[in-house]
Amino acid sequence: MALALFDLDNTLLAGDSDYLWGGFLAREGLVDGEAYERENLRYYRAYQAGELDIHEFLRFALRPLAAHDPALLERHRTAGDRLAIITATNRFVTGPIAELLGIDDLLATEPQRVDGRYTGEPEGVPCFREGKVTRLNAWLKAKGLDLTGSWFYSDSLNDLPLLEAVDHPVAVDPDETLAATAAERGWPVISLRGPAA
Repeated sequence: MALALFDLDNTLLAGDSDYLWGGFLAREGLVDGEAYERENLRYYRAYQAGELDIHEFLRFALRPLAAHDPALLERHRTAGDRLAIITATNRFVTGPIAELLGIDDLLATEPQRVDGRYTGEPEGVPCFREGKVTRLNAWLKAKGLDLTGSWFYSDSLNDLPLLEAVDHPVAVDPDETLAATAAERGWPVISLRGPAA
């Protein structure tokens, strides 16, 4: 049996995942966008030139992870709650993240596969807006569960349908529309963002 090894960045992926991750953090406001992007680009150029100090780069790239306290997840685990991630992002991307967080239940948009290959289309109902409620209801029915005592944490106005369906909606670093809705309805608003990197 032969060993087949594959590089990930700019080989299997059309781009550099470390660099793209940094861009995502900046776009989502999880880090000081301008400063982070400037440093991210500097490290990427050093990598391209073969001059990257990997330890220095990793201290930079991993710092945002240290800023996020897992206490919210642990609070629910300690309470005996069942944790689940529900996201519009596809399972291909979110599966490893759920596993890393120790969350067994993941409801995500499913990428369609035909004859072992991705088609580029979603399978079934995308897990987005009202689709999240549809997918969640089907999952609850299959598991013999209901929404009694349920919580949902979200940042996005796109999640209003599900926030309205649970017993305990919580706005997390909400966008402008969700912040206004949360204030109007008396929903808790919390922040999980650490200090800007």
